Amino acid sequence: MKKKSKIINSILTVILSLLSLSFVMPILIILINSFKGRFYISDQPFSLPNAETFSGITNYINGVQKTGFINAFIYSLIITVFSVGLIVIFTSMTGWYLARIKNKFTKTIYYLFVFSMIVPFQMVMFTMSKISDTLKLGNPWGIVLLYLGFGAGMSVFMFFGFAKSIPIEVEEAALMDNCNPLQMFFLIVFPMMKPISITVAILNTMWIWNDYLLPYLVLDSKYKTLPIAVQYLQGGYGSKDMGAMMAMLILTIIPIIIFYLTCQKYIIKGVTAGAVKG
Repeated sequence: MKKKSKIINSILTVILSLLSLSFVMPILIILINSFKGRFYISDQPFSLPNAETFSGITNYINGVQKTGFINAFIYSLIITVFSVGLIVIFTSMTGWYLARIKNKFTKTIYYLFVFSMIVPFQMVMFTMSKISDTLKLGNPWGIVLLYLGFGAGMSVFMFFGFAKSIPIEVEEAALMDNCNPLQMFFLIVFPMMKPISITVAILNTMWIWNDYLLPYLVLDSKYKTLPIAVQYLQGGYGSKDMGAMMAMLILTIIPIIIFYLTCQKYIIKGVTAGAVKG
């Protein structure tokens, strides 16, 4: 039995290693091509740079200059940080409230949040664009409110599940110590929600940082996030600077990869903790 189990584990290790390589390979190809001259990328996309094709950091310099990378990075950072912060604070309060106050109204609100998770973005994007224009939300602060709305469904669902696992006795003890609801939440409940809060923050950060469609539809042209700035490298009539585009893709994904690798251990912890049924 031990020998059979060892063989199965070896086979699974090989399969999972190949699967992991299939996910990492596109990033490696982009990284390799970011150091090639733009005219060699299409002809030799899978070969390593050599003395003829190697361009050093020229692609990175050209990409930064052509896209306004610094401004785009600042806009992306501001939008992501404030959007994720609002999502975590407001949806954690909502999830806790819906888990504790049980009546027809809260049940209806909860199911509306769940339903919003399955509504395709394409069904609401035209109406959303019109409302955004009417309310003058085409700026970094306005789009933060839109991200709060679109990110609320999944986040409330996750916080709701986690809140049910928090012992009600802890909150009852806080009430006996004369805590009001806000004090109870921010001093007692919210610190206990740290695992799921980090999980929600990671998932929403990866989504908002890489999002292209919503900023493209809503933001004024002077506010370019990183995905939009990279797209601007594609010129008219199909012309595109592939070298600079590859370089900017690498610079765009590096921050989010570092963020994910730093916080990935909290994802499973938060999801499994929230799966405990109260």
